Amino acid sequence: MDLDVFVAAHRAEWDRLDALLRRHRRLSGAEADELVTLYQRAATHLSQVRSSAPDPAVTDRLTRLVARARSAVTGARTASWRDAAWFFTTGFPAAVYRARHWWVPTALLSVVLTALVGWWVGVHPDVRATIAAPQELREMTRPGGQYEAYYSSHPATSFAAQVWTNNAQAAAVCLVLGVFLGLPVLWVLFQNVVNIGIGIGLMQSAGRLDSFLGLLLPHGLLELTAVFVAAGTGLRLGWTVIDPGPRSRRTALAEEGRSAIGMAIGLAAVLLVSGVIEAFVTPSGLPTWARILIGVGAELAFLGYVYVIGRRAAKSGETGDIAASDRPVELPTAA
Repeated sequence: MDLDVFVAAHRAEWDRLDALLRRHRRLSGAEADELVTLYQRAATHLSQVRSSAPDPAVTDRLTRLVARARSAVTGARTASWRDAAWFFTTGFPAAVYRARHWWVPTALLSVVLTALVGWWVGVHPDVRATIAAPQELREMTRPGGQYEAYYSSHPATSFAAQVWTNNAQAAAVCLVLGVFLGLPVLWVLFQNVVNIGIGIGLMQSAGRLDSFLGLLLPHGLLELTAVFVAAGTGLRLGWTVIDPGPRSRRTALAEEGRSAIGMAIGLAAVLLVSGVIEAFVTPSGLPTWARILIGVGAELAFLGYVYVIGRRAAKSGETGDIAASDRPVELPTAA
């Protein structure tokens, strides 16, 4: 393609499209039809320039022109309660279901490694000696000690807000920074495995593992599942950088990135539920079996939400991405 000849042949159309977009008054019917036609032509011209003669100046002008024209043609759309309902009943569960091949293995492997760390700490006194002095360990594991007092040391409402904020930040790190080949996600998972494994090992060595699990399971089942979903999604995003599949890397990252951002919103709601359980149920005076039953019920409700509603939505073609009408126009690229 001779770029100079191409620009000279179509400059008048671009200028006319720009003039229509700058109009402050309402366009007539004929002018609106002309704007749509010129927008479609400009989008085609942009794809031709990108694939055959990618000049930065021409590409930049056409990109901005096409973006403005698209906004004028499609119009601005504001979010509504219907969008929120669609997200929580269709988009979010579908995205979690589609990511199950990543977060389920992540969860299983993390649980196994946590159990191994707990066993290693529990049966090796020399390992426990590197964690803290014997007196400090007794203070942590005794009835009413640090592990138990943690859940009742602050007012329930402020504690719930603190727990929710911390967990939401961990999930956000997994989802947003997963693009860096998943390495930040592995670090979050490592910290999670070590911290919980040490707690299990120390309480087991003190003969109080049942008390520890009674404090962990009510909120921990749902909380850890949310973290595993975030981690699995982050790892999938990191793998997309390496292997985008049949899509271009740019398109693949855009689609998976939008899905991950939506996942962050949904998981924030899930973590809010687990934070409420941790603040109000875990330190409550309910029997241990009742507290654990509440945690199991919340976990089963979430899994049913994903594997029933999410599976149905995914089978119908939902991916968790934004609606097709809201996505950027995909222009042809050179093979």
